[in-house]
Amino acid sequence: MPQRGFFDRFANWAARETGRPRIFVLACLTIAVWSMTGPAFGFSDTWQLIINTGTTIVTFLMVFLIQNTQLRDGEAVQIKLDELIRAMDGAHNALLDLEELSEKELALIKRRYERLAETAREGLRTGRHDTDKPDVPND
Repeated sequence: MPQRGFFDRFANWAARETGRPRIFVLACLTIAVWSMTGPAFGFSDTWQLIINTGTTIVTFLMVFLIQNTQLRDGEAVQIKLDELIRAMDGAHNALLDLEELSEKELALIKRRYERLAETAREGLRTGRHDTDKPDVPND
């Protein structure tokens, strides 16, 4: 198995750990402590700036960590789906790597499958089964 880089390992660890209930509780406690110290600091601009700066920094960094892990997870799911399509007898190999197509190309393929679904639903209403492997209609 290939070695993952430091950032990949760190991003996975950080995303996993920050999604745990104890981190949520810690964040809630931080807000509670901050709000309780308001009267002691006279609800000053500095008091407000502390929480604003802290939350902005955490949010900014988490966006990149979450984006990294979601991108990697999404790519892994796409590869697994591509492998299932490739391995299935009779599957349309043209569906491999769909995520790389343009919006127009995706819309065309989607319309074909929508028509297939409509035909299957009409068949169900008339008592036919929808478990066969019909051809995907062309435009």
